[in-house]
Amino acid sequence: MYWIYDPAIGKIIAAVVGYLVIGVIVFFVKTSANNYIADTYSRYRAKKIFEYAGYFVAIVYSTIVFSEQLSGLTVVLGVAGAGVAFALQEVIISIAGWVAISIGSFYAPGDRVQLGGITGDVIDIGILRTTLMETGQWVEADLYNGRVVRIANSFVFKEPVFNYSGSFPFLWDEIKVPVKYGSNHRLARQIFQQVAEEKTLEYAEVAQTAWDHLVKQYILKESKLDPQVTLAANDNWIEFTIRYIVDYRIRRKIKDEIFTAILDQLEQSEGQVAIASTTIHIVETPVIQVHQTSNVSTVKR
Repeated sequence: MYWIYDPAIGKIIAAVVGYLVIGVIVFFVKTSANNYIADTYSRYRAKKIFEYAGYFVAIVYSTIVFSEQLSGLTVVLGVAGAGVAFALQEVIISIAGWVAISIGSFYAPGDRVQLGGITGDVIDIGILRTTLMETGQWVEADLYNGRVVRIANSFVFKEPVFNYSGSFPFLWDEIKVPVKYGSNHRLARQIFQQVAEEKTLEYAEVAQTAWDHLVKQYILKESKLDPQVTLAANDNWIEFTIRYIVDYRIRRKIKDEIFTAILDQLEQSEGQVAIASTTIHIVETPVIQVHQTSNVSTVKR
């Protein structure tokens, strides 16, 4: 039983007890955050701060408890640390990526990003990995497909980070509408412009404020945010392009509303404007001449 009086054993016991106390305190503080903080984003940030604070306190506590033992292992830890750093370089880069994300405003929880070829909403940012609720893939547009993806934070140094909802949470989108030749193209333009303004003008007004703020931060030229309708003629039909700005979260919803309103308006145009479709038009067929002599027929073209 003499091992009980060993100072090293006493320090280990003290360290374990200390870790348990720190863990219990962090657990109760994080649980209390669910009751006292109503906002989802603020609650998430508060819980993360308490968690990282717990890690920091545990590290400081370990240093205090084992300070005498660590002083004699400086050289050994230095050599071992170099080997560990080489073996765990990906982990170290991921930790550096977490620091860059935290202080560099790459993205934040709730943002929609494309990272490592994966598009989705950020639902958690850990020390080593960022967790996304994925969108797209076999599901069209920007809807969730149900997969939760964890991506190493090191990707912020290796690939571009596309943020759909950072300083400017709006996207430009386009709809192309083919119209038959012979239709009233001026009436068609008027209809498309009217529908686009009714469905998206409010987003353009809100986006203008965000754009003005963005211009002050970066070197950007002025851009027209109001909906625009342009026309191009090709061999098959008159093609109208409706360009508008919309909140990134409801891009598919607004496109559905615009198409529905356009079809309703075209039905009321009494045939002045008609949607075009692919058709095959035979311009000319070759003349076939048949000459019959006795019982033998010859065909000439």
